[in-house]
Formats: sequence, C-alpha cells, structure tokens
Amino acid sequence: MKKITGAKTGLERHVQGWINEQAVEYDNGAEGVLKDLFKGGCASGMVGHLIYYEDTIKFFKAHRREISGLLSELISETGESVETLFCDKWDKSDPLALEVNNQNLLAWFGFEEAARKLANLNEIEI
Repeated sequence: MKKITGAKTGLERHVQGWINEQAVEYDNGAEGVLKDLFKGGCASGMVGHLIYYEDTIKFFKAHRREISGLLSELISETGESVETLFCDKWDKSDPLALEVNNQNLLAWFGFEEAARKLANLNEIEI
C-alpha cells in the first residue's frame, strides 16, 4: 500500500495523516483515496470529521492562517475573486468569512487544496 509523504505545514500533516489512515482500505492506497476525494470533495461526506458545521468551523479556525495562504495563492494564480472561485456557494454578505457558511466552505477548500498539493508532491495524478 502506497502512502504519501512530504507534508510541511500543520494543515498538510493533518490531511496526510487522514489520507494515509484511509489508504489501508484501498487496494491502490493513497491514490485511491485521493481519486475518491476529488470525485465528490469534502461535501460528499467522505471526510467524516468534516461533515458537521461544529467540526468544520473548528477545523477552519485551527488552520485559518494556512487556509488563507492557500486561498491567496489561488487568487494570485487565477486572477479570480473569491466570489468567482466559489460561485453561488460564497456568501457575499460575509466577505471576511466571519460566519458559518463561508468558514465551512473554506475548511473544505483548505482540506482539498492541501490534498491536491500532497498529491502533486507525491506524483499522484488526480
């Protein structure tokens, strides 16, 4: 079973641990986990500890700085606004993500983006 390595940040270490924990259930290890994750994302309920608002908000607050960095990086790379990136899911009345909906969205974004970075680092095509 292939596991992933190379996490550098707290967020990446969290995601890497989750991927490697899930990988034992897959014939193709971490690659299978990542492919499933990117089919439906966190919104699919696949990431059991990021289903309920109480948990996603706690996750967002614990990793806020790193998630903000990932978001800033994506905005710089794409030139798109937050509203454009998240479409109708982004609550425009909460631009600073002080409320539950946007914090939930950013928690999922941060988890998925960290997983994407780890996949690239481990040369796993998703």
